[in-house]
Amino acid sequence: MIEDFLKYQAKTTPYPLGLEIERAQGSYIYDTQGKSYLDFVAGVSALPLGHSHPKVVRALQDQIEKYMHVMVYGEFAQAPAVALCKKLVHLLPKEHEVVYLTNSGTEAIEGALKLAKRATQRTGLIAAHNSYHGSTHGALSLLGFEQQKKAYRPLLPGVKFLNFNEKRDLDQIDASTAGVLLETIQGGAGFILPKDDYLKAIKKRCEAVGALLLLDEIQPGFGRTGKMFGFENFGIAPDIVVMGKALGGGLPIGAFSASRALMEKLEDQPKLGHITTFGGNPVVASAALTTIDEIINENLMGQIPEKEKIFRKNLQHPKIKQIRGKGLMLAPLFENPEIPNFLVHRCIEKGLLLFWLLWEKKAIRISPPLNISKEEIELGCGIIRECLNEI
Repeated sequence: MIEDFLKYQAKTTPYPLGLEIERAQGSYIYDTQGKSYLDFVAGVSALPLGHSHPKVVRALQDQIEKYMHVMVYGEFAQAPAVALCKKLVHLLPKEHEVVYLTNSGTEAIEGALKLAKRATQRTGLIAAHNSYHGSTHGALSLLGFEQQKKAYRPLLPGVKFLNFNEKRDLDQIDASTAGVLLETIQGGAGFILPKDDYLKAIKKRCEAVGALLLLDEIQPGFGRTGKMFGFENFGIAPDIVVMGKALGGGLPIGAFSASRALMEKLEDQPKLGHITTFGGNPVVASAALTTIDEIINENLMGQIPEKEKIFRKNLQHPKIKQIRGKGLMLAPLFENPEIPNFLVHRCIEKGLLLFWLLWEKKAIRISPPLNISKEEIELGCGIIRECLNEI
C-alpha cells in the first residue's frame, strides 16, 4: 500500500510519515502489521471522542439507512442539519442566532470573510502575523507567514497584519476595516494564548470603528480548552464564530455563525451569497450532533483541567523549556527544532503519535482525544521522557 500511496496520491510534503493504517479505536491507531500507536494528535484536534466512537458510528449507520445527500445546501429541511444548527445556536453567545454549515473549516473562513465584507460594505481585512486559517486563496491571504504563501501571489488585496498580543497595533483597525480575523489561540505559532485582555481590546476597537471581529475556533472549539468555545475563557463574544475540526467527530465539516441580521446578507443582492453542495450533509451533521451531545453528557469539558495538570506534571524534563497552550491543546517547547524532529520519529517507533506545529519548529503538538484516560496520558508522557533521555 505504501508504494501505491507514494505513487498515486498527491502529497503535501516530500517526506510523509507513511504509516499504513488498518483500523483505529478509542485513543489508538493500528497499522497493517498489527502495531498499536497511542494517539496524542487526534487527527490534528479533529477527534474529540477518539476513533470510531460507538455512538458516532451508530448515528452514521442510522442516518445512512434513511438518506444521504439529497439537495444542495439551504433548499431542503433535513433533520440532522436543522438539529445541529439549533444545538449550536443554544451553545453560542446570545447574539448568534444563525449557523451556516460548510464542508471544512477553511470553507467556513471563506464564507465568514465574505459575510464581513458584505455586511460592512468595506474591503479591508486584518489578521495576525504567524496565523493560520486554511489554504484556499482567501484564507491564505490572511495567513500570517509569508514563506508559506509567497509562491501563490497575487492574493486578496487590502489585507493588513498586526502582531498578536500587541495592543499598540490596534490603530491598524480603522474605518476601512471590514473584519479582523484572529485565532482565539494561535495554533501554528505554537499554541499562543491571548493575554492582558487583548481580545477585549480588539473587540472594543472593532466596535469603535464599525468593524466585525471574527474568531477562528477551528482548533480550540468544542471542549479542547475546557470550555465549549475557546473565547469563553477570555470574556468576549465575537461577531462571527468560525468552527470546524472537532465539530464533525472525525468527518469533514465547518460552520460559521452570526446574528440573523448579519447572516441574511448572504441571502439576497446577490442571492446565493455563499453556496455549497455538500455543506450540512445529513450524515456528517448526524455525527456532529452526536459528538456535541457526548462531549456534554459525559462532562468531558469538566475533566480537561485535571488532564492538563496530569500532562504538565508528567512532562517535567530538563529538555522541555516550557509548555504552551491550554487544556488539551499543549505545545512543549525545546531549545532547537532538531529535538521535535527526533521526538516525532522516535516516538512513532515506540508506539506514540506526536506531530509538528506549522510555524513553531521548536515545539511539538499534543492534542489527544478529550476522552483520553489518565493512564494513557501517563503512558504517552513516559514514552516522551524515555525518548528525550536518549538525546
